Amino acid sequence: MPGLAHYMEQYDHEHTSGWNKACHGIGIPLIFAGLVLLLFAKWIWAGSAFFGGWLLLFLGHKLEGNHPAFFQGPIYLLVGPIWVAKEAWDFLTGRRPRATSQSGKSEHR
Repeated sequence: MPGLAHYMEQYDHEHTSGWNKACHGIGIPLIFAGLVLLLFAKWIWAGSAFFGGWLLLFLGHKLEGNHPAFFQGPIYLLVGPIWVAKEAWDFLTGRRPRATSQSGKSEHR
């Protein structure tokens, strides 16, 4: 069974557009906010956040021209939030991926 690194690499490969990344960076936290708001019985806010988040995810994929990764398997419903957290961390810490000429994989500076 593939590990988290495999899924993260696959997810990263399918999310290269800056607009798609921005939509995911806002949409995935909105989905989680909607789920948390459900616990506090804020139905209108919860539903708005939840469905608005999903709308942003599908818009991002429409802009990039591919299908959401979770169509490949439900594991990507967990990988997506981890990927967004990693992208946010890399942005906040100034880490940028850079391609290596030999392996074709990215390294962080």
